[in-house]
Amino acid sequence: KKKKPKLLNKFDKTIKAELDAAEKLRKKGKVEEALRAFEALVNQYPQSPRARYGKAQSEDDLAEKMRSNEMLQQAINTYDEVASLPNVPSDLMKLSLKREADRQQFLGRMRGSLVTLQKLVQLFPSDTSFKNDLGVGYLLMGDNSNAKKVYEEVLSLAPNDGFAKVHYGFILKAENKIAESIPYLKEGLESGDPGTDDGRFYFHLGDALQRIGDKEAYKWYELGYQRGHFASVWQRSLYNVKGLKAQPWWTAKETGYTELVKSLEKNWKLIRDEGLAVMDKKRSLFLPEDENLREKGDWSQFTLWQQGRKNENSCKGAPKTCALLERFPEATGCRRGQIKYSVMHPGTHVWPHTGPTNCRLRMHLGLVIPKEGCRIRCAQENRTWEEGKVLIFDDSFEHEVWQDAESYRLIFIVDVWHPELTAQQRRTLPAI
Repeated sequence: KKKKPKLLNKFDKTIKAELDAAEKLRKKGKVEEALRAFEALVNQYPQSPRARYGKAQSEDDLAEKMRSNEMLQQAINTYDEVASLPNVPSDLMKLSLKREADRQQFLGRMRGSLVTLQKLVQLFPSDTSFKNDLGVGYLLMGDNSNAKKVYEEVLSLAPNDGFAKVHYGFILKAENKIAESIPYLKEGLESGDPGTDDGRFYFHLGDALQRIGDKEAYKWYELGYQRGHFASVWQRSLYNVKGLKAQPWWTAKETGYTELVKSLEKNWKLIRDEGLAVMDKKRSLFLPEDENLREKGDWSQFTLWQQGRKNENSCKGAPKTCALLERFPEATGCRRGQIKYSVMHPGTHVWPHTGPTNCRLRMHLGLVIPKEGCRIRCAQENRTWEEGKVLIFDDSFEHEVWQDAESYRLIFIVDVWHPELTAQQRRTLPAI
């Protein structure tokens, strides 16, 4: 059983009755009264760490109750004051600074939380849990190289720390050190340590195993599904709305977007010709795929809409196509998708991968399709493109693409909101 933290120094033991009375109010949810009681104690005993910590906790509770960021900032400041008092018991120091860092992250004050976490690491160098938190602090700032150093340090002190292992593996995977990342992700997940049971780690371990051709990937996907991280073994997006109809392939009729599909198929030559003109004259507008999804080959995209925002400059290159699309808000307003041309050259293989969200469906209009050698698999079914025809699939299911033809393949991709999302959800879901 965990030892109860020691929160009282010598002096605070002499005013224990007063501290307990104030704390009792806080525990009962009488937040304003508790805050007044702790404020009175802080005024009377400015050197009391426990009174000041009680004031911080009461402000923290009140911020929650009032939904006030200003009050939360006040709590953060008070937690910080606790740490600067003399004779603070180490358990109280840990609780106060840890909560301060947590609340700073909550407010998006990533740099501030980093300073707080560094203070904890300096004060308690042998406590690896603070180093682990510091690593997360760096990751939240996008500073993978400092995070990596921190986790290397943790693993040198505690080689079996599961939390450090999954995060270290996660960083190696982001550096494209695929084979190296696998044992860390695997052992970290197997440890069952707190903080390891996260969908992202199952996602990346499975992906790493798939890339080295190891079928064990599906064992981990199955486990991730059982732990509630994935909607199914095949549908592994992480930003989902629960309860949406889920199937890999869709017909136009099933989506309800028949007008859009008809319009794309009717105008396919116009869309194709504008795409070809850009390929010909403004080749630089086609940008290489940058999400590290290719095993090999050459795959570029020319984007007209992204996250529901029109790229005015791109649309100058394809004005008629853009004008055509303006009539279809299910596509142009889809803040969780894109509208783009996609050109793939022979000898390209796109790894099995999964889109980020189940909130969209993806339409592919064939524009220039070689006679043979091009195919797409979504879940367990392969399909091929046809010029002037639309394919519709749910890219939150695992899919994979091969281009082994003699010449390039050009398609037009249109993402649309999942038809079961309400107007309210379409307006308010955060963009991806």
